Amino acid sequence: MSSTAQAEIQSLEFPYFTLRNRTGSPEPGDAYGGERSDLKAGLCRVEELDLGVLAPLADLAPNFLLEELLRVQDVQELDIATVLEGLAASAGERGPALYVHGYYIGFEKGCRRAALFQQNADLSGRFLWFSWPSDGAAAYYTHDEADLYWSLPDLADTIIKLEQRFGSKNVDVIGHSLGARGVILALAEVANRDPDIRLGHVVLLAPDVDFGIFERILPRIAPIAESITIYATTGDRPLALSAQLHGYPRLGEAGNDVSGLTGVEVIDLSDLPSEGPTGHLYHIYSRAVGEDLRRLLNAGERADGRQGLVVQSENVWRLRPTARE
Repeated sequence: MSSTAQAEIQSLEFPYFTLRNRTGSPEPGDAYGGERSDLKAGLCRVEELDLGVLAPLADLAPNFLLEELLRVQDVQELDIATVLEGLAASAGERGPALYVHGYYIGFEKGCRRAALFQQNADLSGRFLWFSWPSDGAAAYYTHDEADLYWSLPDLADTIIKLEQRFGSKNVDVIGHSLGARGVILALAEVANRDPDIRLGHVVLLAPDVDFGIFERILPRIAPIAESITIYATTGDRPLALSAQLHGYPRLGEAGNDVSGLTGVEVIDLSDLPSEGPTGHLYHIYSRAVGEDLRRLLNAGERADGRQGLVVQSENVWRLRPTARE
């Protein structure tokens, strides 16, 4: 399968909010570290490496290696008001899509993956990346959990500020893995502080969230969202490890009894081929998932109207592979 990165990304720029510390490094990818700091904003530009005569070989590389062909070329810090003005000019009537990354994501890796996700879900002009101070180290999962929880007030503030700026039902909120846990907890705070707020689509990708805790929080956050969609699958190794560590199943694991999740649409991706060794990054590399997200986030189509989804129960659909998967 040809790489989405080589087919489309040549140079891609998008806005970010971050709670990371400035490092003072001259290297753009190292502009921010993993320490806690105040909220900052700016623009990140990601470009493809120039492989010269080896460029055709990139199309033969496994999808999960494609991010290694990208580099952060420029990071420009701007004041928050300027970033929001630019987002207002580019987002159009649909408003912004706020994306929160997961565990084990340093700033440089996060920029590359954010670029790939923006491209795969076709969120150009609408995309805003929220980067909390993950250490970017595999051994520091519990550190990352602490830093995520520390970031929740700012994430909640950001969601409220975006809704005030762009209007009711015009702000989509997306979280991946541990970032999805942050989205859920931040939305609970948002609902408590402003129960009349109305967001657009909430999307939880491979959510590293205790299933039972989500069941308890859902009634608090469902009223403030136009829709809540969960993407889950079998064979997600990081979520299986998290379930062992925490002692309870994860929301992003397929097979949970979701019949009690009233109003939530669950998309089971178990029929898709794995994008790599982890089964955790389908939102970046699967064309089928990207197309489904486009229909949800850009066209506002619900699961019962999106092509490629086969109904399994009242609130579960299975996504079939595209011809190009």
